[in-house]
Amino acid sequence: MKIIAAKFTLEANEHVPMFCDLENTALSFGQEALSHMQLGEVTERPDLELIPVLCADAGCSGVMRKGCFDYLEQRILGAIREHLADLDGIYLHLHGASFVEQIGSGEQHLLQQIRKLTGPYLPIAIACDPHGNLTQEYVENTTFIRSYREAPHIDIAETVQRTFQTLIDQIEHPQGGRPVYRKLPLILGGEQSVSADEPVRSINHYMDELEQDPRILSCSWHVGYLRHDCPEAGCGIVVIPAGAADQAYARKIADQLAETVFSKRHEFHYTGTTASPEEALRMALEFDGKPVFITDSGDNVTSGAMGANTFILRQVLDLPRLNKSFLFAAINDPAACAQLSACADGQSASVTLGMNLDEHSRPVKLNVTVLHHGRQAGTAMYGEKGDYGPIVTVRVEGTLIDIAVTDNNHSFVEERQISACGVSWDDYDVIVVKQGYIHPEMKAKGKLCVMALTGGATPQDTRLIPFKRIQRPMFPIDEI
Repeated sequence: MKIIAAKFTLEANEHVPMFCDLENTALSFGQEALSHMQLGEVTERPDLELIPVLCADAGCSGVMRKGCFDYLEQRILGAIREHLADLDGIYLHLHGASFVEQIGSGEQHLLQQIRKLTGPYLPIAIACDPHGNLTQEYVENTTFIRSYREAPHIDIAETVQRTFQTLIDQIEHPQGGRPVYRKLPLILGGEQSVSADEPVRSINHYMDELEQDPRILSCSWHVGYLRHDCPEAGCGIVVIPAGAADQAYARKIADQLAETVFSKRHEFHYTGTTASPEEALRMALEFDGKPVFITDSGDNVTSGAMGANTFILRQVLDLPRLNKSFLFAAINDPAACAQLSACADGQSASVTLGMNLDEHSRPVKLNVTVLHHGRQAGTAMYGEKGDYGPIVTVRVEGTLIDIAVTDNNHSFVEERQISACGVSWDDYDVIVVKQGYIHPEMKAKGKLCVMALTGGATPQDTRLIPFKRIQRPMFPIDEI
């Protein structure tokens, strides 16, 4: 049995002033690529010849340059051409929220080109992020497609291993069932679809119940992605029958699941405590306990923002008297990071922090002391590994404010990432992070967690985003 495997993930935010190119992509090939796919023991069988082509992890970034995508796509297509004569299946780990200049959805373009080579019947299985957009053609070009259930995505390894095992099963025992897709006139942000909260918890439980039926192989709810304007945007349902004889039944179940999700449209809400930036800061300062986590949701790097905003930092600096300690993890400014990287630990420096991309990232002049030089090695989320560049942690002189300065927009969501800054989260009263919904370790650690409804590239009010190309009517932009 010969299977090709490849991974390409990008969550593209068109509202940031940067493009995603090869230098912004963590790229590996062959066995090294396989080490980033989290496939575990399902590939360990003697009759399996697995050909890992590449892992291209662009994370959360801007629109991808066409030349970059062309290179990645051609590497995958070239491997398929080379092995096509004796290829039994293709496994792809894709995100669903990529956006490529002159092309649009990279995932959908890639799958189109693959089907031009393979024809319509070669088994293709895709594991994907629920915060991705689908179309009927894309879904029907797959044999099996399944998104993670959990947000935050603590079930990635479980999902990709199940998807790969299902691909093997479909190769060995083809049943002929095809995925059924339903698009919903519903557009949501990830901050409104946390799986530990309602209504997502009930939706996931309902899908688990549906999958107990032997006629249903898989159910997925794809929340969608709203940080670039495209016709594909919006929620989607995928139901996969156990076999061809169950196709009509799968269509019925897909209708029921779609109706269930849409009927809950008024129930989607921000998880936890949300507040205006002014109120969020006041709550943190008045709270008796530590640490307090404030999420700078308008600069949410897990949704492609730059992580460069200095807005909350300027709020804190403007306080007439500060008697609580703050850590900002992190602020992205390549020029400041390079300057501070040249300083020794304990050295004082004058630095201008802020990329001045807009009002939110307006520069601020600081006198700082360098506390620690580190690297974002092993600081990826959800069990992944990688080196995401330097961290320089500084203290603003004469204050209780520490700042981790980086040269990219990588997110800090776990304790080990804070430790990579050379500090302990136990030492701070308030920690400001660049995300929307709070992630599990921080939620468990925080005595208070507040999502500040700040401005920036990832505003939380969907109605403020200037969509032009999406399906209409679309809730909540339109009342349905």
